[in-house]
This record gives sequence, C-alpha cells and structure tokens, in this order.
Amino acid sequence: MTTEQPDNIEQLKKMLAMLQHENQVLNAKNKDLENRLNIALEQLQLNRNKQFGQRSEKMPKGTFNEAEQDQSTNKNENKQQGKTGRKRLPEHLEREERSYTLDSPMCDCCGHVMRECGVQESEQVNIIPEKISVIKHRQTKYACRECETTSTSTSVITAPKPAQPIPQSIASPEALAAVVTAKYCDALPLYRLTDIFARGGLNISRATLANWCIASAELVRPLIAAMKANLLAQSTLCADETTVQVLDEPDRKAATKSYMWVYRSNEFSDNPVVIYDYQPSRARSCPEAFLADYAGYLQCDGYSVYDNIEGIMPVGCWAHARRKFHDALAVQPKKTGKATVGINYIQKLYAIEKRAKTLPPDKRKSLRQEKAEPILTSLHEWLEKSEKTVLPKSKIGVAIKYTLNQWEKLRRYLESGELGIDNNVTERDIRPFTTGRKNWMFCQSVNGAKASAALYSLVMTCRANDINPYFYFQKLFTELPQRDKFADLSDLLPWHADLKA
Repeated sequence: MTTEQPDNIEQLKKMLAMLQHENQVLNAKNKDLENRLNIALEQLQLNRNKQFGQRSEKMPKGTFNEAEQDQSTNKNENKQQGKTGRKRLPEHLEREERSYTLDSPMCDCCGHVMRECGVQESEQVNIIPEKISVIKHRQTKYACRECETTSTSTSVITAPKPAQPIPQSIASPEALAAVVTAKYCDALPLYRLTDIFARGGLNISRATLANWCIASAELVRPLIAAMKANLLAQSTLCADETTVQVLDEPDRKAATKSYMWVYRSNEFSDNPVVIYDYQPSRARSCPEAFLADYAGYLQCDGYSVYDNIEGIMPVGCWAHARRKFHDALAVQPKKTGKATVGINYIQKLYAIEKRAKTLPPDKRKSLRQEKAEPILTSLHEWLEKSEKTVLPKSKIGVAIKYTLNQWEKLRRYLESGELGIDNNVTERDIRPFTTGRKNWMFCQSVNGAKASAALYSLVMTCRANDINPYFYFQKLFTELPQRDKFADLSDLLPWHADLKA
C-alpha cells in the first residue's frame, strides 16, 4: 500500500515546517528528561554517599594548599602527634596507695639479707559505679526546764536544717546534680537511670526522677533569666533551631513538631552563654520575642525568619555554603569541576580564619579585610559567571544559587572581628540535645520540654566555659534554696561560680 505524497511545493514546505517544529519539541522534551534524570542520579549518588560514604566534610590532601602556611609549625605538630606511650593519670584525682614488701628477702647468690634500695611505682585507675548513700539529718530539739516545772505547757524549739532544693523530698543537692548531669549531659534516659540506681540498691520510679528534673528547672529559672540578660547585652550572637516532639501539648496532636531554639554568644566570647528556648512553632514571632531587647549581629543559617527583625543584622554561615558545594562534589562526574573550584575558594577563606583565631578582634577584622575580601570578590565573579552555565536544580546549581542568594549575609562577617566565619559553634551546642532526643524520643509535657530547655542551657553553658556540670549543679542546688527570691545571682553565673570538687 502506498501513500500519496503532495506534489505541491507549498504543501511540502508546510509539512517540513511542521516536522521541524515537532522535532524541536521532542528535542526539548528529551533535554528536559535528560536533565531530570541527571538530577535524580545526582540525588541517588548523594544519598548513597551519605549512607555509606565518609561523613566528614574534610577535603582530601591536595585539594587546597595554602602557600602562606608555616611549614615549620606543621613539622612540630607532626612530631607531637607521633608521640607514643601511656599518659600520666591526672594529678587532681584522689589516690590510694598500696605498698608491697617482702619479709627478710635473701640473696640467691650469697644468702645474705637484702636491704631496701628504692621503690618501683605504677598507677591504675579505680572506678566505683553509682555509690549511693543516705544523709541523715538530726535536728536537735530544745525545751525549757523552768517552764516544765512551773507552767502547764512548755515551748520547744528545733535547730533548723538548711533549706532544701525540693522541700520534703528525699533528693539531696548531690542526688539532683547526679540525675540532671546523667540525663542532660550524658544523654541517659530516665528509665536507664532507674536501672542503674536499682543496681546500687535504690528503687526509685521514673516518674519521681522526672519530677525531680522539673523541680530542678524551676529552681534555676532566676539564674537562666540572669544568663539571658547577660547574653542579650552582647553585640554578636548566634542562633539555630531543631525539632522536639511534645506528646501532651494543649490543642495540638501528639505528632505535631515543636521546636527548641538555641541562642548563644559568639565563638570568641570570653564568657559564653548558651540559652535553649522551647517554642511550639518555627515562626518569626519566636526569635522576635526572645531578641526583643537585643540589637546587633545575629549569625545563623539561611532561614528567612531571622530577616527583617528590628535591630538585628543577620550574618551568614559559610559552613552551610560549603556543605552545598560538598554535596555537589560528591556527585561530580569528573575528578575536578565547578564543585572543586567552589570548595577551593571557601577553603582559602577558612585558611585565613585559622590564622585569625588567635588574634584580638581588631586585628582579626583587619586581616580578613586585607586577605579575605579579594578572595570573596573573585569568588563572587566566578559564581555569577558559573550560574549561567549550570542546571539550576543540579547540586552545583543549588550550591551556586544558595551562595549568591546569601551573599550579603555571607560577607558580613568581615564587618566585625567578634564574629566567626560560620555558625558551627551553635550547631555543636545543639548536637547533645539531638543525641539525647534519639534516646528519650520525646517530651511528655510542655513543662518537661521547658525544664529540658532550662537544664540544657546550664549544661551547655558549663561546657562552653569548661566547667564540670556535676559540681556546678551541686553548688546551685545547695546555694539557690538559701537565696531570697530577688537576690543577686551574679556570683552563681558559671564563669563566676567558685567550684570546689
């Protein structure tokens, strides 16, 4: 069977134009499908790398080599890292001496009695798990002898004992400090603590331990308020947020996400403060309320709620930008490419920061403006040029677009020597909470979530100031019950507290 072909030239031209149009449409569809396939393959490769590959963002040797790096310093560091041998146990640990002697040792050669000629010493560590004891309070009573003989009644007075952190409770300051440190510092859920205490001979319910934590948080709230006032008086802050699930929250389903917002001092602060703030949402009203009395720089991720808050100047995080390029590098088909170039630029900025960390703020700012600003100018030109040559939804396209969108915030760290280059210090302060969340999964009530916020604030502030949280809580739970409601608590702030282990 044959089909008749038109012999009219005009009809043939129309058919040819129609076929060319259809071909263009098919080519566009094929190109779109190819792009979508490449993006899907990139995401698949990235998911595989995250699941099975190296999780660190550290670059392999050779990716970037800072020409100004001091080679002699590196050699000394390598020598120190190469040292081997057992480290001496810390001097502050309590020591128990055990001596070993021989009765009338005889020489194997001549049979004469041997004399002492020295001592050979060695040390072992001794760990005693959960030592539980009882404090027995004996309050002496006093009666009047004269009244006993001359009156029908006599007065009796009792020697008072110090005010306790939880009145009429069996919890001592040391017990509360142990429970709070175990849960909020060591991420131990309360049901595991009940098992640990049971092995020590103390049977105590999980509900009782939960009530202890909530009561402890109520006790320290005035101190948290003092810490917050100290935090908001600073000129540069950092912020981040993470999810938390609260089961018994009024007018909300149990599966609804709530949030733990974290605000902290910048990484160069002499007396850093970390404050956890529980909120039922991730709305702009949350940071607006917390930061109502603050004006200054706020270093954060690219979340838009931090923008346009009165008195707040948002500062970007180069770690977030680097993470985008790191994802692009993981799916880059060739050994070198645009992802490599982008990361090399960012690594140069971090190399400058490594040198700047030991400098005072004014010199840190000068070094950044001298060394980092030319790199940022070159990087911005490269980003604008590269944006036109990549797929917008590819990993490298997303990395370039994110960096350009956040550019003014990202370069703002040049304006103050008190700012860091990234917000990693806050992310490190969130990590203990997320680790604990994996163990205890959720908070039962709003009161429990607020108690966790208060106690995590103290734990992370202790960590930021290199303070042992157990001894700090022990002091707080001993001292706070003795203080008046409106007393000055500045001497109990973590960096002022006199802790004696």
